[in-house]
Amino acid sequence: MSEEELVILDILTRPAPELSTWERDQVKRVAHDLLIKLKGLLVLDWRKNTAARSKMKLEIEDTLDLGLPRAYTPELYRQKCSALFEHVYESYPERDAGVYAEVG
Repeated sequence: MSEEELVILDILTRPAPELSTWERDQVKRVAHDLLIKLKGLLVLDWRKNTAARSKMKLEIEDTLDLGLPRAYTPELYRQKCSALFEHVYESYPERDAGVYAEVG
């Protein structure tokens, strides 16, 4: 897993819930798939554009809703969606720029 995927995995698994090995593998796949989808939504000044922010938030909610195991309660799901959106908002100011951008 890449550093970006590991950060998403940490957000999704810490401090809760307790997961089986199979469930943890499922969450790893969700982290990988979500990162690919989110990067596709990064556009110039996405944080200033209401529609772009809404798309980002909806993609996070939909991907987690479809992919996370049942160990995630509705309340925990909402917390994880919020934490992930906050992470993306802070870490990816726009396409190809952010805390994970390669320095050339």
